Parts: sequence; structure tokens; C-alpha cells
Amino acid sequence: MITKRIIPCLDVRDGRVVKGVNFKSLSDVSDPVALAEYYTESGADELVFYDITASYENRALFTDILARTAERVFIPLTVGGGINSVEDFDRVLKCGADKVSVNSGAIRNPCLIREASKKYGDQCVVLSADIKRVGGEFRVFSKGGREDTGLEAIAWIKRGVSLGAGEVVVNSIDTDGVKGGFDTELLRLVCDAVSVPVIASGGAGCAEDFVKLWREVPDVDAGLAASVFHFGEVKIPELKNLLAENGMSVRR
Repeated sequence: MITKRIIPCLDVRDGRVVKGVNFKSLSDVSDPVALAEYYTESGADELVFYDITASYENRALFTDILARTAERVFIPLTVGGGINSVEDFDRVLKCGADKVSVNSGAIRNPCLIREASKKYGDQCVVLSADIKRVGGEFRVFSKGGREDTGLEAIAWIKRGVSLGAGEVVVNSIDTDGVKGGFDTELLRLVCDAVSVPVIASGGAGCAEDFVKLWREVPDVDAGLAASVFHFGEVKIPELKNLLAENGMSVRR
């Protein structure tokens, strides 16, 4: 049985971790450096750091706060936000990232995925897709969930993987911050479409939501969440105990 990963997510704006609902109404949570250190000590398997307004504001990712965060992290760190070129990959990797997440930049230039995977290996390239239901289909959004690209989500993810993405993060805008559970319908479609690891993001409201996720979509490799971890509603050691009690393999 493949070991399931638990991944906290730091959505960073102006040097602070924030959280919202459906990608909107953002509120301040904490300092990313302190939070990253806490998660490293709490047994998180990996950590994700998103500069969530970099693409929308058409600027490079803030590397100063990233470098300070990476210094405190001793687990794999994925970084995204404003990644538009191979040079951006190089910059964030030199700041301490292990993997780089692409979203809006790859939508504008899909060849970025191929170029980066050839230079750094496909294990370094993570395709992050912000997805929302529109008119009966799953649609990809860009710029932090602000713009409907018109791309059908499953087709886009399959293309990204064919270009060299070694992992996919499925961000459900519909379930983000609502705490009603993961979007299992969407996740099942993605897992059926690609053979690379799939990370579920958006919707966790309690520890039982992770159990339900892997009961309904066992092919999902990792569960990613933010607010339930940030505010102590779910503690990672207790979550892993619950998953193990339900027959799911986790790193202890």
C-alpha cells in the first residue's frame, strides 16, 4: 500500500500566511517562518508555500521570505506563485525549494513544463490546477482563481503531465475553505486520467474528511489543507493515528 502524505499549505500574501473561502475574503493567520517550523516539528510529510498574489500582480515571487522559511524546513518543500520561466525555477530552487509548482505561467506557456522537466527532472515540476465547475464542466482558472481560462480541467491536466509534470495538485475552488470535505468527484476523474501522483486540495474540515477522501478515492497520493491545520482543528499526529486505525498507510 502506498503511504499517504499529509501536506500543510502556506498561502502567503505580503509576507504573511492568509486563508479565505473559495479563494476570496482572505484573513491573516500567522508568520510563515514560524508556521513552517511548527509543521516540520509536528510530523508533516511535506510543505507547500504559495505566493498567492504573485501572478495576479504580475511580479516575481518574494524570495526573501521564502529563503527564511526554507531555512526552517527539513521536509520536502514545494513552492509556487509567479513562476513564468525556467529562470524562476532556478531562483526558487536556489532559495531552498525541492519542487516548483506552476499554474498561470504554464497556462500561458505550456512549453515551460517541458523545459523545466528536461532541466531539473519531472519530479521537480508540479502542475497546480485551480478548478471550478462552470456550466456543467470542470474549468481551469488562473491568477489565483480570478480568471476563467476556458480550459477543460481534465484535458489540461493530461496535457501538463504529457509535457513532463511529475505531480498534480488539484485545487477545488468550489470546496476551498468551506470545510465540507474534499471534491471527490473531481479527484476521481483526475486520478483516472493520469498516472502521476495526485494531491487533493480544498475542503478539509475535520480529520474524518481525510479518511473519507481515501476511502472514496484511494488513488489520491496526498491530502493538502490549510486552515484546519493552521487553527489547530486537526493536529497532524492525531490525524495520522486516525488514518492508521482505518487501515491507511502513513509515515509515523
